[in-house]
Amino acid sequence: MGENEAKECGLTPKVIGSIQSGKTSSADTKNAAREMEANKVQLILFAGGDGTARDICDAIDCRVPVLGIPAGVKIHSGAFALNPASAGEVSAKFLKEDLPLEDVEVMDIDEEAFREGRVSARLYGYLRVPYERRLIQNVKVGSSREEGEEYQKRAVAAHVTEEMEDDWYYILGPGSTTKAIADELGVDKTLLGVDVVNRGKLVAKDVNETQLIDFIPGKKVKIIVTPIGGQGFIFGRGNQQISPAVITKVGKANVIIVATRRKLDSMTGKPLLVDTGSEEVDRMLEGYMRVVAGYREELVKKIKR
Repeated sequence: MGENEAKECGLTPKVIGSIQSGKTSSADTKNAAREMEANKVQLILFAGGDGTARDICDAIDCRVPVLGIPAGVKIHSGAFALNPASAGEVSAKFLKEDLPLEDVEVMDIDEEAFREGRVSARLYGYLRVPYERRLIQNVKVGSSREEGEEYQKRAVAAHVTEEMEDDWYYILGPGSTTKAIADELGVDKTLLGVDVVNRGKLVAKDVNETQLIDFIPGKKVKIIVTPIGGQGFIFGRGNQQISPAVITKVGKANVIIVATRRKLDSMTGKPLLVDTGSEEVDRMLEGYMRVVAGYREELVKKIKR
């Protein structure tokens, strides 16, 4: 797992264990982690999401420092760097400067409940990571079901739907805040998927990147996204259907960011983040953008890659 990529980067990896190519499993991940521990490595880097973090947690607990490289999935646990470049920077600092270690939460999310609009999470365990605050992402903050939060979502939805124009198509990204917009329109949106609406009607449901790219030509299109609470990613986590190619075709000026004040407050003053997988698109999105935070209420937030 990773041998060919390491060689392509000019490295000479030491190969441990064996796998069946193309058919790796969580057991392979756990076995690899245990073998690395036995080889007394200083740091284990792993690529993936919460499921991989749980596998690593099962295998080594807090006995060996680890660091997650986010692979684009929606991540709730706190064991991950902001992006692959940040993971490299943290690793180098840890190995050269001995960054402090901190035990961070590994979360277990009930995906079925999340699809039904409920965030049901439990603490799965802890992993020990080299900690550099500006380069490590926070544990995701779930959307509150309290009346105040729901009211804020409805206020955001009322603002956005009033501003919608008949000759524009709107790509709705995942999340409970964007779902509130669909609810305001009276359309059935997928909570974890990407959907398209026009004139208050659902015209495409749970679309992928290819479908979006084929859909856009000849149309006026805007993208509506909401940041992940506590982390702040607007692109690159959980909405890979809205790819760099899609964003480029739509344009930065036609991206609408929506977030309740509670979600923005959970970020404790940090900028919103992008990690699309394209440095060119990430640079294009950098700067300052407006965020719809309520009815007739917009804030200006910094966007950073």
